[in-house]
Amino acid sequence: MSIPLPPAQGGEIIDTVSLAQTDLKDSGGGFWQDVFRRLRHSPTAWTGAVIVLLFLLVAALAPILAPYPETALPGAKFITPTHIPGPGELPEFPLGLDRFGGDVLSKLIWGAQASLMVGVISTAMGLVGGMILGLVAGTFGGWVDTVIMRIVDIILSVPNLLLAVSIAAILGQTPYAVMIAIGASQVPIFARLLRASMLQQRSSDYVLSAQTLGLGRGRITMSHVLPNAIGPVIVQGTLTLATAVIDAAALSFLGLGGGRPETAEWGRMLTYAQSELAIAPWLAFFPGICIAVTALGFTLFGESLRESMDPRTRAR
Repeated sequence: MSIPLPPAQGGEIIDTVSLAQTDLKDSGGGFWQDVFRRLRHSPTAWTGAVIVLLFLLVAALAPILAPYPETALPGAKFITPTHIPGPGELPEFPLGLDRFGGDVLSKLIWGAQASLMVGVISTAMGLVGGMILGLVAGTFGGWVDTVIMRIVDIILSVPNLLLAVSIAAILGQTPYAVMIAIGASQVPIFARLLRASMLQQRSSDYVLSAQTLGLGRGRITMSHVLPNAIGPVIVQGTLTLATAVIDAAALSFLGLGGGRPETAEWGRMLTYAQSELAIAPWLAFFPGICIAVTALGFTLFGESLRESMDPRTRAR
């Protein structure tokens, strides 16, 4: 069904619906092509993408790349109360041993897999939960929007890491508790972002055209508003992965990640490196570098993606 407008100059009849759909399709295709073009020409995006890709490959291929199993202690016989073999001292352990006799290189590789799992799952939890709240608030508005946003404001008033620590402490010392804690602390961020983006899209011309045609609110939201409002949420999800990796290491550092002391996890490695800083400073240096570089990679790529999608920077 279409609504014909009065003949334009030249006697042409303009079908508003067809025109709006064509313009939306063309602008959408041109938009994403421009985003990818800007990413391809961005050194920052390439740097972040390379770091993220290496992190993903190491995590996925950990069983193949790691010289020893995750909890193996192949160098326990070399550990003494006053000496821990460091990098280069033993040929079979290139990065040295930890206080338990575990291979540091193997634990760093297995720790990448643990960080990836916690980061992706917790971010997915926060993304899904936040999108549900933001979708409901942005669709119905009114008192529903007010109630949801006030709850979100209350949660946002608590610092992110403090909220995650509180939830993890309540749920117990398990890896699943860490995932739920980090995911729950991210829900308000995604909820506010999606709600704001949807409110912005609701005032667009294509929404007014759809309402004129008599389309229901649910169909307009799911078919038009949500697909056009989800871009900033995807960008935020990329940036949040960096925060999730840091938060996971922080919770494990505080002893809330569960598992045995020799479990391969970057935050746990930092915890047990504290007492050995005088004789084995590399035990804190290596996992700290891994956490910093991984977070940097996600941040660089996420910021580049955000700038590529920002109309203010795309116009320049």
